[in-house]
Amino acid sequence: MRALFALPILLAACAGEDRATVAQGQQIAETRCGACHATGRTGTSPRAGAPAFRDLHSRYPVDNLAESLAEGIVTGHPEMPEQSFSAEEVTALVAYLKSLERPAQ
Repeated sequence: MRALFALPILLAACAGEDRATVAQGQQIAETRCGACHATGRTGTSPRAGAPAFRDLHSRYPVDNLAESLAEGIVTGHPEMPEQSFSAEEVTALVAYLKSLERPAQ
């Protein structure tokens, strides 16, 4: 019976942690990627041809980016610098990218 009452508290704590992780991912995106990519729900990318982060999920599953983010993103064009992220940053950035798949709350 006690576990039943603890469940809403646990879920609220997890939701708070998720919001914090998403906020951390948003800051990483804005700081490390925002010079070229549109990182929010609106706006155009500062660099022509750089995909908006809100559209990445339509190209491929965002979860599949985790390994590339951890190992270092290297692209076929020289304008994009190689980027690599810590495990915590990868988790946060993927959480933020996934949050862009949902309607704004």
